[in-house]
Amino acid sequence: MEFITDMRTSAVHGRAFAVMGFCVGAFAAYAPQLKSQAGLGDAEFGLALLVGAVGAVGAMWLAPRVDRRLGPAAMVICALMLASGFLLPGLAYSWVTFAAAMFVASGAAGLLDVVMNARLSGLEARTGRSLMNLNHGLFSLAYALAALVAGLVREAGVPPIWCFAGILAVSALLALGMRDAVPSDRTGEEDGTPHAALPGLMVVLAGVIVLIAFTAEQATENWSALHLERAFGASAAEGAIGPAILGLTMGIGRLSGQEVVRRIAEGKLMQIAAALAAFGLLLAAFAPVQGLAYAGFAILGLGVSVIGPTALAWVGKTIPSRLRGAAISRMVMIGYCGFFIGPPVIGFMAEAFGLRLALAMMGGMLLCITAILVPALRASARRAGVVA
Repeated sequence: MEFITDMRTSAVHGRAFAVMGFCVGAFAAYAPQLKSQAGLGDAEFGLALLVGAVGAVGAMWLAPRVDRRLGPAAMVICALMLASGFLLPGLAYSWVTFAAAMFVASGAAGLLDVVMNARLSGLEARTGRSLMNLNHGLFSLAYALAALVAGLVREAGVPPIWCFAGILAVSALLALGMRDAVPSDRTGEEDGTPHAALPGLMVVLAGVIVLIAFTAEQATENWSALHLERAFGASAAEGAIGPAILGLTMGIGRLSGQEVVRRIAEGKLMQIAAALAAFGLLLAAFAPVQGLAYAGFAILGLGVSVIGPTALAWVGKTIPSRLRGAAISRMVMIGYCGFFIGPPVIGFMAEAFGLRLALAMMGGMLLCITAILVPALRASARRAGVVA
């Protein structure tokens, strides 16, 4: 009953998260073909994604101003910009045109990402309901569905431009009910918080945990299909199952994460989840058969899905209320860099060491959460005088 109430409460915002999932999931399934179409090597593909990251970061800086200017139509316009922007990579046949396309598409993604999360945060404040896990879970499920469908469409020989045209049509239908009259939360109270009072080391450590989790998630989303096709000779449809499994298990993990955290302390949950995710990524990287690689991506999705949200929830729970806004905003700034640096980092490592080893190195980063960062976070929290 509570779940149905939450779904109804955030129905408008959930549409925006679904549009984001559809676009990113379809891109992940078509990534090998887009890479080949533009004639790119691993490092060139990673560098083009890094150019896209620059566009996303710039757009995120502008997003609050865009949110205010567009008012109730902000999510509608940003969602349509996102779906339109993802048409461009399908028209790219060189590094320059592909990088430019990713700059535009990722910029639109950055805008929608900030706007929909800001609007959802405002809705949480108004209703007193926790809605973030639910809506991020909807993103993951939409991602999984789009990756699977796009893989089948690609297998049938449909060019990427037509697949993304279909995504644009679906997005336009969803956008019809996406107007939001609820303003973003702009209390401004955090602006007056003394910087010296904020336990900076604790916030940085928690932010790095989120950063590693998001880096592993985004890197795997963009490179899993390529890994399956390269390592096992998987078809386009079989390759798309990799990101689809990741999105599906992440959706399941996020939808159930709120209940799990009631039973396990946040620090312990982050350690268990990071170890599980690392095992899954290592299994996917070195699996001798394709089925085990699928299992690895599923385990990775279940583990990595709860790390970021749990770290944010832990800081929100332990930091004094007068410092909470500043702490969460800084964590998000650090953590969301993972969405941007993950794909190019994997690209450069794959060029130098091979894709299997690049994925394994990302698994090693996840183990650092369990062995180093969570214990350091607990120690920092004790020194700052908050409960660990």
